[in-house]
Amino acid sequence: MDAMARHWYLVYSKPRQERLALENLARQGYEAYLPLMRHRRRRGRRWVPTVEPMFPRYLFVRLDRLHDNWAPIRSTIGVATLVRFGQEPARVPDDLIGLFRAREGEDGIQQIPPPDFRPGERVRIVDGPFAGYEAIFQARTGKERVEILLRIAGNATRIQIAPGALEPVA
Repeated sequence: MDAMARHWYLVYSKPRQERLALENLARQGYEAYLPLMRHRRRRGRRWVPTVEPMFPRYLFVRLDRLHDNWAPIRSTIGVATLVRFGQEPARVPDDLIGLFRAREGEDGIQQIPPPDFRPGERVRIVDGPFAGYEAIFQARTGKERVEILLRIAGNATRIQIAPGALEPVA
């Protein structure tokens, strides 16, 4: 089979069943891909690091339109449907999948750099003892630290923190 005839297509999974769909597609012999990323979820009063799909409910499968049997995909456990635009299955550029794979670390998780904040931008601290507080971004002090202005009890205090502990305030 010609490798050039194989392309990536978009699969829509059942809610929170992306990993199950990936596992079952692979078990049936399909080449499937689910990009994962680190995320923080609030559990009670704490922020907990998690690994979640980069695109909730979506994963990718590589198929040959002429030679592969597409019928079992729809009935695969965890799969809701194959995404289509009209009658055509949604084809994903190979370059995009290549980009995702190039950004993965050794653990298979996307290595996404922290946002590049501008001085004066409002940020929220999501990790550490000041989690939940809002501050004003001041400057990048090094590769691993940034300086923020934090107001506590009416006083403004400059502190240094890891850039990954911040998120933009919407």
